[in-house]
Amino acid sequence: MIVVSACLAGVECRYNNTSHTIPKIIEMVKTGKAIPICPELLAGLPTPRPPAEQQKGSILSENGTDQTADYLLGSTIALKIALLIHCKKAILKSNSPTCGCGTIYDGTFSGRLITGDGLFTKLLKENGIEVCTEKTV
Repeated sequence: MIVVSACLAGVECRYNNTSHTIPKIIEMVKTGKAIPICPELLAGLPTPRPPAEQQKGSILSENGTDQTADYLLGSTIALKIALLIHCKKAILKSNSPTCGCGTIYDGTFSGRLITGDGLFTKLLKENGIEVCTEKTV
């Protein structure tokens, strides 16, 4: 079973209440090969919500609210689901503070990318689960 970011499967759960739909990923979900997960929704964050980015080990919303605990809670719940279904691979939304893999936004809300992983991605990798983004599907 593969875990995929819910927004890639057409769920309008991104911060701005949109999805980033990838038809191939929708097909994987429809055929039972993948399960969509959104750590932010699992944490109880609203949609829409202010954008958030990683800054010095924390996740802050654009208005300066520290949301690290919420994002960590959602990522931890999502990891438990991934482990429960014996997930070996995840396809996650690039650049996200939760799901980014290899690159994330730099915390200045300027659109600049830096090397790094989102919280959920880090937890998956720590548990031996392969992670890639929609850009490599």
